[in-house]
Order: sequence, then structure tokens, then C-alpha cells
Amino acid sequence: MLPLPDVAEQLGIAVTRVHQMLRDHQLLAVRRDGVAGVPKDFFDSTGAVVKPLPGLITVMRDAKYTDEEILEWIYTDDDSLPGRPVDAIHGPLAREVVRRAAAEPF
Repeated sequence: MLPLPDVAEQLGIAVTRVHQMLRDHQLLAVRRDGVAGVPKDFFDSTGAVVKPLPGLITVMRDAKYTDEEILEWIYTDDDSLPGRPVDAIHGPLAREVVRRAAAEPF
């Protein structure tokens, strides 16, 4: 997990912009020990947000998934991918992950 100030520094933006990204559902944060953080898996090797992530979050929120359900789905192993959707969004299976998220029943 990256605390929000670290996310802001990594992205080269103000922490208030990170808060806006969370409100706009471009990112998801998890609270651990009272500190909000963004999973490191949401960033690529250059430190940028993985491009398919905001779209994936939007598709799942439109399907009425809560943030907690989105995180659970993203981190649950799927043998047909293979692996976890959060890993697959870093490669050629990113579109398939978004397609599956749109097709999943709520």
C-alpha cells in the first residue's frame, strides 16, 4: 500500500488531486490502521496508474459494485486468466478483464 501523500509524490500531483481521483473513482483506496492507501498493484513500472484501471472501476461501479467488492474481485484468483485480474490489467489481457467485469452478474 502506498499512503496518499506517496501516491501524490509518485504521480507528481498535489494530494488534493489524489483525493479528487478517489472521488472520481479513477483510483480506489483501502484504510489500514486508520491510514488510507492505494495498492501498489494499481501502478505500472513507470509509477503511473495502470491505464485500464479507471475504466475497470467505472464498469464495476456502474454495475453497482461497492469499492470493497471491486477490490475483492480484482484480487481474487481466476484460473481462466490465469491469475488475478489486478495482474492481468498490466498486460495483454486487460481488455478481457474489463469485459468480464462488465459481464459479471451483481
